[in-house]
Amino acid sequence: MASPLYIVNAFTQTTFGGNPAAVMPLDHWLSDETLLAIAAQHNLSETAFFVCTGPGEYDLRWFTPGAEVQLCGHATLASAHVLRAHLGFQGDRVTFSTRFSGELRAQYADDAVELDFPSLTPQPHDVEPALASALQVPIIAAAIPKIHPWKALYEVESEAVLRSIDPDFPGIAAAVDHAVIVTARGDRHDFVSRFFAPNLRVNEDPVTGSAHCVLTPYWAAKLGCNALNAAQVSDRGGELHCVLAGDRVRITGQSITYAVADIVGSLDLK
Repeated sequence: MASPLYIVNAFTQTTFGGNPAAVMPLDHWLSDETLLAIAAQHNLSETAFFVCTGPGEYDLRWFTPGAEVQLCGHATLASAHVLRAHLGFQGDRVTFSTRFSGELRAQYADDAVELDFPSLTPQPHDVEPALASALQVPIIAAAIPKIHPWKALYEVESEAVLRSIDPDFPGIAAAVDHAVIVTARGDRHDFVSRFFAPNLRVNEDPVTGSAHCVLTPYWAAKLGCNALNAAQVSDRGGELHCVLAGDRVRITGQSITYAVADIVGSLDLK
């Protein structure tokens, strides 16, 4: 039997903008080995898989081409989009149960979706000399979440400096075993960022919702404001509206479907 597949650009409304995610609804869970093989085949930064567990309730997992990840924003946004745009979901809110990040919610609002994610409180972090060398720009501050420390944040002086970074991806992968968020105050946005994760086989992620779970409390504290407009300034680029609400971060964005397909080959690795 054919298995449906959707390619969705998240945090954008343009055909070639935002962050592309593959989304696969499943009737039941496949083996982890199979899920990873599918994600590697797609070769996008994330593939989201979900299984319905009740009305408006789904189990959700995310895989890069190299590993399962603990939290992913753009593929969650893409999953909520697929449910409403292609699978006939008519409710106002979807609840996703996840293995590592608990319960996540997606609220539909006009042509956008608001994600309700955990806030990842940052704590000071020592800058790794080898990473500073790989980025080749001065780092003025660094932080890492108290939980989910698989990514760390590094602040640079300006948006211009951030945009100028020409990453040494092998150098980044050799320097640290976590993903790297580089951020600065924005020229037209409250803050801007880029996201590098060569250790997860994702050199530069176009728009990273989960990174804003630590970026939002970081910049809310620095700017004295809990509602922030953000942009990820990758080549494809994308925009997010972020609100710090206690121990949660609400991230609002739009999505557009790029392709709908069927996987016609067997998904059995045996």
